[in-house]
Amino acid sequence: MRITCLHTADSNIAVFDNAARQLGLMHHEITHLSRPDLLAAAERAGGLTAELRQQTAELLVNLAANADRVLLTCSTLGAAATLANESSAAPVLRVDQALAAQAMQTPGNIVVLCAVETTLSPTRTLFQQAEKHPQAALEVRLVNGAWEKFKQGNLAGYLQTVAAAADAAYRQGANCVVLAQASMAGAAELTQTGVPLTSPACGLRAVVAKPEA
Repeated sequence: MRITCLHTADSNIAVFDNAARQLGLMHHEITHLSRPDLLAAAERAGGLTAELRQQTAELLVNLAANADRVLLTCSTLGAAATLANESSAAPVLRVDQALAAQAMQTPGNIVVLCAVETTLSPTRTLFQQAEKHPQAALEVRLVNGAWEKFKQGNLAGYLQTVAAAADAAYRQGANCVVLAQASMAGAAELTQTGVPLTSPACGLRAVVAKPEA
C-alpha cells in the first residue's frame, strides 16, 4: 500500500516512521511531505480559515493522485481532510480521528492534552462528535509553555512538559489521557503514572484498515 503523510512539523517524519516500525508496517510504502508553513499560517490567523482549509484540501487531493491512502497528521488542519474526501481519488484520513474514537469509548474522565492553541477547538469538536461511552466525560486542556519549547527546537523539554501535564491529569483522576497532537507522542514514554493514547499508532492502524473509497 502506498501511504503518503502530510505533516506540518519536520520532526513528525521520524515519529511516524518509528510508529510504523513498531506496528510492523514497514512493508508498506510510506512517504512524507512536510509543510510547516501551513500550521504557521493557521497560528497567525488564530485557527483554520476557509482559505487555508481549501488550500490544504487541494494539496491532499493532489497527494491522493499518487497514493492509496493519505494521512493528514496535523490536528489544527484536520477539517481539510473532510473537504478533500469530497473529490479525492483515494481515502484521506486525519490522524486524530481513530484516536478520538478509541478514547471516547473509555468510561470516566477523559483528558485530552493539546500543545498548540489553534488545536483546541478542532480537537474538542472531533472528540465531541465521536461515539462515546455513556459514562465518558471529556475535558480538553492546553499544555501551557510546551509549544514555545517545540518552536525553540527544545524537543526534549517539549516532551517532558507534555509528560508532566499527563502525569498531573492522571493524579487528578483522569481515567484516560490523550496526547492530541502527533508531535506529542514521545511524551507517552516519559510518563510516570499512566500511559497516554497517542495519534501516530492509532492513525496508522486506521489507514491500513480503511477500505477503498
